[in-house]
Amino acid sequence: MKKTLATFIFGALVGVPAGAFLWYAFSPLLFDEVVVESLTEAEVVASGTFRDADRAHQGQGIATLVALPGGGHEIQLSEFQVTNGPDLEVWLSAHPDPASSSDVADNPWVGLGQLKGNIGDQAYSVPADVNIADFQSVVIWCEQFGVLFSPAALSPPS
Repeated sequence: MKKTLATFIFGALVGVPAGAFLWYAFSPLLFDEVVVESLTEAEVVASGTFRDADRAHQGQGIATLVALPGGGHEIQLSEFQVTNGPDLEVWLSAHPDPASSSDVADNPWVGLGQLKGNIGDQAYSVPADVNIADFQSVVIWCEQFGVLFSPAALSPPS
């Protein structure tokens, strides 16, 4: 009886935290968060197409850096979709075309906020003190695990 109780207690002490972590890390893969924001018509400064970072972290859609009519800039994501995950953020990266997590982490970046949803049109304000000329790509980044989910290299309109 004591051995059964000790096994149960040990299983609970190990199983509950492990189960909670696994739910936190992998449950976003089971659910999509759809966002439908109205995107402001503005002057296009640069744009790029999201692509897969690898087989597990996939993305598609358009990232557009726009100059707003009243001043300031924002990143607009349109026709956007990315593999869902924990703690996803939208970053501007100085790397011109990141292909790996180290390409992003080893270069200057600025966070624009938590990803609002893994599917749909959405916009993110660029802080006024950011020199947009210093940044050449938009990335979807998992802050919790330091992983690149999807990059979009920005280039001026042609």
